[in-house]
Amino acid sequence: MFDAQCDLAALVYSPHQDPDAILRGFAADLNARGLRVVGMVQAGHCADSSLSAVLLHNGEKLLLAQDLDPAASGCRLDLARLQNAAGRIAETMSHGADLVIINRFGKRERDGRGLAYLIKRALDSDIPVVIAVSDDHFAHWIKFAGGMSVKLRCDRHALDAWWRAVSARGADPVPDQHLTVCEVLK
Repeated sequence: MFDAQCDLAALVYSPHQDPDAILRGFAADLNARGLRVVGMVQAGHCADSSLSAVLLHNGEKLLLAQDLDPAASGCRLDLARLQNAAGRIAETMSHGADLVIINRFGKRERDGRGLAYLIKRALDSDIPVVIAVSDDHFAHWIKFAGGMSVKLRCDRHALDAWWRAVSARGADPVPDQHLTVCEVLK
């Protein structure tokens, strides 16, 4: 079940698309308008030592890669560094946020680890969340989200349209407004 008014959105991307650039630009534009965007967006690649993330509230770049032998293959994500970044995001969220952006939904989040708790914390605080989800992980995302998510194409227009719908709800409530499925189940 999908609801265009839901506070939880998945920016679904395929291998040839760059959700990070879209999310970085989106966050920068919202921050420039005085909104408080919290979270992080991936920079670099998982399979090399360039894996890092940019904190969206202050632009700081954090290294997330493990220090491995350069010949090592596979994802180099350092879980301790990821959890440190998550803690910093949680601390920033505690001071208020208009939107939370999570860089990726992957194996760790699917299993309830990684940055999964930040999604729950944001939604429990009525803060909208957008997360990049690969085509390959979308079925797991739907299970994780209980089907209560908006599926967005990986383009800025889709992201902007979702944000306008979600942010307009809180700006000027209409007395006889019908509740969305996501609002009823919150």
